[in-house]
Amino acid sequence: MFYGITDLTTFILGTIFIVLLPGPNSLYVMSVASRLGVAAGYRGACGIFVGDMILMILATTGAASLLRATPELFLVIKYAGAGYLAWLGLSLLRSSFASWKQRGEESGETTPPVTNASSPFRTALMISLMNPKAILFFVSFFIQFVDPGYAWPGLSFIILGIIVQICSALYLSALIFGGVHLARQFRRRRRLAATATGSVGGLFIGFGLKLANATLG
Repeated sequence: MFYGITDLTTFILGTIFIVLLPGPNSLYVMSVASRLGVAAGYRGACGIFVGDMILMILATTGAASLLRATPELFLVIKYAGAGYLAWLGLSLLRSSFASWKQRGEESGETTPPVTNASSPFRTALMISLMNPKAILFFVSFFIQFVDPGYAWPGLSFIILGIIVQICSALYLSALIFGGVHLARQFRRRRRLAATATGSVGGLFIGFGLKLANATLG
């Protein structure tokens, strides 16, 4: 046993598998990197890191129990998060439609202007936080690997949280540079880029619908 962690190897393998599952967080970071570049991609990644850290703290301090005990609160957060994801998806679909209609433009102009350099951080933070299922996931996943008899369980949760953040950072870094590479391929193919943006928008709407149908089970 390592600092109250009952099965560190299984936890690391499970974390890698979970991190690799596609979701709105990773998809948003890759999309931002492909449209706005590496720096913007990492601003989005930082928003996810902060959001996940907040969720982990909430999960280990009883927020999950509060959500279970207050179904109305769960519903409010759930539908707010679902609506936000759907709004992002519709925004991407509108951007895709506008790009599709443009003709005769040269490469290099497919990236929309950045109106606020900090928006990727804020948007990613909101995507991360507005998902009550994530709080329930963190507590249900973490608690399986912490020895209830260990004197300092807080230390165990900190170590587990650091492992999750490291795995997430490595994966998001790969997505950021992968997104930039895709952007280079799309730059001379405006309609292909517009189709990709529209597909991402459709996926966000799908994530929103999935969250709207989520239950406390």
